[in-house]
Amino acid sequence: MKKVNKVHFIGIGGIGVSALAKYYLTKGWQVSGSDLVSSEITESLKRLGVKIRIGRHKAENLPKDADLVIYSPAVQKSNPELKSAFSSQSRVLSYPQALGELTKKYFTIAVTGTHGKSTTASMLGLLLTKAGLDPTVIVGTKMKEFGDSNCRAGKSKYLVIEADEHFASFLNYWPKIIVLTRLEADHLDYFKNFKNYISAFKKFISHLPENGVLVANKDDKNIRELTGSGKQKIYRFTKSIDYSVKRPDAKRLKKVLKVPGEHNISNALAALKVARILKIPDKVSFRALSEYKGSWRRFEEKTIKLNAKNYKLINDYGHHPTEIKATLQAAREKYPKKKIWCAYQPHQYQRTFYLFKDFVKAFKEAPVDKLIITDIYDVAGRENKEIKKKVNSEKLVKAVNKNSVMYLPKTKILNYLKKNLQGGEVLIIMGAGDIYELSKRF
Repeated sequence: MKKVNKVHFIGIGGIGVSALAKYYLTKGWQVSGSDLVSSEITESLKRLGVKIRIGRHKAENLPKDADLVIYSPAVQKSNPELKSAFSSQSRVLSYPQALGELTKKYFTIAVTGTHGKSTTASMLGLLLTKAGLDPTVIVGTKMKEFGDSNCRAGKSKYLVIEADEHFASFLNYWPKIIVLTRLEADHLDYFKNFKNYISAFKKFISHLPENGVLVANKDDKNIRELTGSGKQKIYRFTKSIDYSVKRPDAKRLKKVLKVPGEHNISNALAALKVARILKIPDKVSFRALSEYKGSWRRFEEKTIKLNAKNYKLINDYGHHPTEIKATLQAAREKYPKKKIWCAYQPHQYQRTFYLFKDFVKAFKEAPVDKLIITDIYDVAGRENKEIKKKVNSEKLVKAVNKNSVMYLPKTKILNYLKKNLQGGEVLIIMGAGDIYELSKRF
């Protein structure tokens, strides 16, 4: 009888880690895992047959005969479950290391950048699927087209991944094509300054082989400076006109895309550029992009009832000042005559502290009628005690100094909305933490 390989995931509820768990499941491995709390993601994995232990990490969670243990980058080295894994006979890899091994086995297309990674990778995964290239796709969001999954296991040589820069994770990956969307300061808790941040991207680009291809956003100043020289072949895309083909692709995409916003036109142009490199006919590409329905918590829309009145609810993952501006602007463009309300949860104390001025500027300029800012989402294992003393949401609201912006604890938001919404407003629930759970209460 053939031996069944076993893999255990520590921190299996993470959006990236869970995608890898699904990948191993489709390859016939016996998958188990653990996480501190139950979530939509852990529950969906359980339904697929994954054995998951919820609660405090402990050595007993680890199967004694696991061939491989994969852990989330958020898991600390002092974690008892991880310590037990390292002292066992199992092979132990971080999520980026495990994904990095896959990138060497496939023709990998890696999408990276400060913004637009999930959406562009999702568009690209759908596009290659519609073109019959049967790709494997691993992204940091759930896709409606793939049955609300963050993983599609294909049978071809192609692998599309979202290459995250935090902790310099992407330096584990070895793609044939890199898509570079946009570059701005982020994750300064790890990189400390923008120079280090840019250097990491430069190093990642150097992972391309001699016949590798870089697809770069010509509209982004930092990308233009970063890609000024190099041995790799560079294809550039721009929102005005895609000069390499002398066709106004941006205008055409604006007409067919179901997802709003200038940033999504840019994302689609990147996917289109890769499709052309792979010799996929434009007819197939534009049809696929027109069918893209959007990803989980990326301008995800539905109609809700509150106090017997209808509202448009938009769920969005935006947590960087630029993403906030782009999402709110997209909402204003789509609903120019409606009142727009937004409940926002800042993500991580360190990001809020390092980008404080950018957040203030974004909220001052926000094209919304009411903005509620709730408490900062505390990211376990990634916060600095001294910085937590220096920044909070009340200080952010005070700095914005605008009548339409207010602070509320998360537990009081729903009652406030019930009392003050009149009917017909657009309500945006935004943030990368657990603020999305608020939308389930309508």
